[in-house]
Amino acid sequence: MLPASSRTGRRRAMQGAAALAVVCGLLLWWLLPTGGDGPSGRLTFSTGVKSGVYQRYGDLLQDALARDLPGVSIDLRTSEGSQQNLERVVSGEADFTVATADAVAKYRLDGRPGADRLRGCARLYDDYVQLIVPQGSPVETPADLRGKRVGVGHPGSGVRLIADRVLTAAGLDADQDVDPVSAGIDTVPGRLERGELDAFFWSGGLPTGAIRNLSERFPVRLVPVGEDLIGRVHATGDATRYYHSAVIPSDAYPRMGARSSVQTVAVANLLVTTDRADAELTERLTRTVIRSRDRIGRQVHPAQLVDLRTAIYTDPLPLHEGARRYYGSAKP
Repeated sequence: MLPASSRTGRRRAMQGAAALAVVCGLLLWWLLPTGGDGPSGRLTFSTGVKSGVYQRYGDLLQDALARDLPGVSIDLRTSEGSQQNLERVVSGEADFTVATADAVAKYRLDGRPGADRLRGCARLYDDYVQLIVPQGSPVETPADLRGKRVGVGHPGSGVRLIADRVLTAAGLDADQDVDPVSAGIDTVPGRLERGELDAFFWSGGLPTGAIRNLSERFPVRLVPVGEDLIGRVHATGDATRYYHSAVIPSDAYPRMGARSSVQTVAVANLLVTTDRADAELTERLTRTVIRSRDRIGRQVHPAQLVDLRTAIYTDPLPLHEGARRYYGSAKP
């Protein structure tokens, strides 16, 4: 027979091994996907034009979601922008999307089909109105665009909404007093560079890669949207209350050589779905959006501004129940 001390040592060793196995099992359960304990299936995310911030953000978010929701296949679809994105999510062509708060408000104020089904998941980052002209252009204010060839965004974009409103506030008719060109950020930089445009509007996060790249190969500058003009935009009422005064820092586009910040107008972007979206899926997707901020923000700088403390404010949309669950459990 083994002495009592040996039997005791063996028993302790076996107990220790068993405890270690339990701990390892728990760690594996926590770290690895288990296959059946989370949402599964396919979802479609409507983004924006190629080379735009929405599309780049969608690409990186897709990678983050693939890690956090391994049972869900995510399809990205490019679009003209906010207005088309809302139409898609309401019709069921897309499950989630990004849209500006003014576009959401207009969709609801116009009584568009399914407007009452729209729900917010998170306030993301602000879009800044950027009016770009060649460095030597005589255009100093939006009012100077009279008779000019101006890129105003695609018909289904949020850019088109704000471009029309800025032009109207400047005393110009977008269809008669300028030569409007319906094109997005994927093509307008090249058109300006080739002399096919005199100016273009863009509304996006800072910095926007396509504009930064343009400034590095062709001399351009930003035209201010002054306080007085912003006041006239607000005076039209309705969805314009979602615009707020902002400045584009002088270092947003270093190659432009701006010596000071440029006055403009900004509007919040919202992560949007409908009341049809599954609550658990929405909760986990919202969690990924917030937690992936820093990782995505290293490549898409506007994403750095996603903040748990402000993400819950999705006005004019009510929060989706799944998003509400997440914010209720999360700590800033």
